[in-house]
Amino acid sequence: QVQLVESGGGSVQAGGSLRLSCAGSGLTFSNKCMGWFRQAPGKEREGVATIYTRADYTYYADSVKGRFTISQDNAKNTVYLEMNSLKPEDSAMYYCAALSVCTLVAGNVRYWGQGTQVTVSS
Repeated sequence: QVQLVESGGGSVQAGGSLRLSCAGSGLTFSNKCMGWFRQAPGKEREGVATIYTRADYTYYADSVKGRFTISQDNAKNTVYLEMNSLKPEDSAMYYCAALSVCTLVAGNVRYWGQGTQVTVSS
């Protein structure tokens, strides 16, 4: 049984930082493309970043490029999302994902976490 458990969400002011973590069981992160998605109320779920450590590959949505960093600790089977210079428009539920195809397309997600809320106030 695959489980992805996110943590690290919270409320911050604009310009602040947060670090999200996603710990997994039932699958080996080093063999998978992992990613972060987010969904704000009334909006579609959108891809934020992906990582595939076997290929030393990372990819970011334009909206977060230069501000967010995705990383992975294969020994801990954990993926992280470091978020800096946060903006109110970054407010959303953030979901960890294991993907079958390494893209920012929600339809390619094989497994989802339960989500962690990020709220950025102006």
